[in-house]
Amino acid sequence: MTGEGGSARPRVAVVGGGLAGLAAALLAADGGAEVVLLETRPRLGGATASFDRKGLWVDTGQHVFMRCCTAYRGFLGRLGVEHLTTLQPRLDVEVLLGDRPGERARLRRTKTRLPAPLHLAPALLGYKALPVGQRVSAALAAFQIGRLDQRSPKVDGASFGDWLTAHRQGAVATEALWELLTVATLNAPAAEASLALAAKVVRSGLLERADAADIGWADVPLQQLHGEAAAKALADLGADVRTSVKVRQITRTDAGYELSITSGGTGRGDSDVLMADAVVLAVPPPAAAALLPPGAHPDPASLEGLGASPIVNIHMIFDRQVMDRPFLAATGSPVQWIFDRTGPSGLAGSGAAPPGSQYLALSQSAAAPWVDRPAAELGAEFVAETRRILPAARDAELVEVFVTRERTATFQQAPGSLALRAVAKTGLPGFALAGAWTDTGWPATMEGAVRSGLTAARETLASVGVHVGELETASGDVAWPRLRTTRARSDVPPASPGVPAQPPPPVPTPATVVTASDVATGDVATGDVAAGETDPANASARDQVGPGISDRPGTSPEGAPVPDRQGGDGRASDPEPNAISTGSSPA
Repeated sequence: MTGEGGSARPRVAVVGGGLAGLAAALLAADGGAEVVLLETRPRLGGATASFDRKGLWVDTGQHVFMRCCTAYRGFLGRLGVEHLTTLQPRLDVEVLLGDRPGERARLRRTKTRLPAPLHLAPALLGYKALPVGQRVSAALAAFQIGRLDQRSPKVDGASFGDWLTAHRQGAVATEALWELLTVATLNAPAAEASLALAAKVVRSGLLERADAADIGWADVPLQQLHGEAAAKALADLGADVRTSVKVRQITRTDAGYELSITSGGTGRGDSDVLMADAVVLAVPPPAAAALLPPGAHPDPASLEGLGASPIVNIHMIFDRQVMDRPFLAATGSPVQWIFDRTGPSGLAGSGAAPPGSQYLALSQSAAAPWVDRPAAELGAEFVAETRRILPAARDAELVEVFVTRERTATFQQAPGSLALRAVAKTGLPGFALAGAWTDTGWPATMEGAVRSGLTAARETLASVGVHVGELETASGDVAWPRLRTTRARSDVPPASPGVPAQPPPPVPTPATVVTASDVATGDVATGDVAAGETDPANASARDQVGPGISDRPGTSPEGAPVPDRQGGDGRASDPEPNAISTGSSPA
C-alpha cells in the first residue's frame, strides 16, 4: 500500500509467532502493510508446533478443531493447507467405559437431517454412558445452558459445576458427558470452570448448528500445517519473518513505536532497534504485561491474574495396532482422550519401532494432579490404565513411552476470568493485543487465537488507513476477513523513511527442527518434554528408566539446562491452544 503523497507502506510489527501472531501478520500483509514478524524461538507455530524426536515428529499437544471453528478453518484455507486435515462428515465419538472395561458408548450425530437443536436429542438419547433417565435430563440442561448470556458478569462469575448441580446433573452426568466436553475445551474441571465459557462451548459446539460439533484433526505434523505454511505465505507477501529474536522493550515515539530487539533469542545477542507505525503484541499475559508501553492498558499487572493451567501428554508406542479409531474418549478412568498419531508422526519411516507398530498420544487436560510427577510414574500408571480400558493393548509389547508437559498451556478459564481478559484495542493508537487469552468470546482454543489475531490486525491497520471487514464466508462455512483497502491517512507519519535499513527478509526454509537447544523447562518445547523429561532426540540407554522412559527433569539429553518456553518477546509464546480448536486437548 502507498500512502498519501507517495509515502512508503506503513510498517506493522507483530511480536509473537503463535497462531494469533501468524493470523495478524497474514492479514496485515494481505492489507498491503510492510510486516515484520518477530519470534524468539527458531520456528513459528507457538504452542501448536512439532519437534523431531529420533526421526519421530511429535506434536506439542493434541490439537483438534470443530466445524464451528470457521476462523481457524479460514486460516488453514488462506494458507492452502485445509486438505491436510480431516473433518468428520458427522460427529462421531466413541467413548471407552472405564467402569465396564471393554465396552464403549457412542456420541454420534444422527443421519436424519434435523434442525438444531433438535439434532442433539437422538445423540443424547442413545448415549449409553448415561443411565436412561439422565439422558433426557441432560438434553434439557443443554438447551437451558445455551440460553445463558455469556457476557453477563453474573454468569461468568458462577462455576459450571455449581450450575450443573443446581440443574440436577449429578456426578455421573458431569463426568460422563459434561466434563467429556468441557475439560478438553476449558482445561478445567466443571467445579473450577467459568459458566460463561461452558455456555459458549455448548451453544457454539452443540446447539447453533446441527453440524457444528463435527471434529477435525491434522493429518500431518502441526509444524507443517501451521509454522511452515505460514512462513511460506508470509514470504510470498514480502513479509520480514525473523525467528530467534527477543523483544526487550517497546516504546511509543512521535513517529510510531520503537522496538528494542536482540538476536539469538536471548538478551545476550546483538542488539538493534526496529521502528514501526503499528504493533500487534501476541504473547501470553505475563509477557504482555512486561512489554506494554505506558498508556496501553490501565493495569498491566492485572493480566497476570489470569494464571495458567497445564496439559500433560503421555506418548506410547506399541508393537502392533491396538486402537481402530483416529481417537477415543474415556470416562470412569483418569484417561481423557487418546489419539492415533502413527501416520502424522511418520512412525513407519522413523526406524523408532518395528513395522506395524502404533503410536498413541494421551491428552490430559486440567493436569495439575500430574504435571509435577516423575515421568516414570506417569508412564507406568497410564500404560497400565490404557491396557485396562483398551483390551487390545493388554498383550501388545510396549516399545516406548515418554511424556510431554505444557505447564502454561492455557490461562485459567475460571469464574470471573472475563473481567481480566483484555480487549484487542488498547489506549494507544496503532497498538493492539492478541492471543487466545484476550477477550475473544471464545475459550483458549485455536479458534480463539486466530480470531484474536484478526481483530488485532484490524485495529492496527485501521490506524494507518487500511480498513478490513468482519469475518465473512469465503467458501462453504469457512470464514476469512474481506479487505476494503483504502489509501493511508496522511496524518500518520510513516516510520519507514527514518528507519535504519533493515535486513532483507530471510529466504524461507523448512521450519527448524526442535532439539535440545529449545526444549523447555524440563521437558519439551512449547511445553515440556520428558522421555521422561528429555527431548530424547539422542537419549542414551542410561537415560532409560523403563521401556522408553527416562527421568532426568530439567535437562536436555546431554544434561544441559533447558530454557523456558519462548514467544516473540523472549518469554513465552501465545498459549493458544487447547480445545474446541486447540490447544492441546481435544475438542
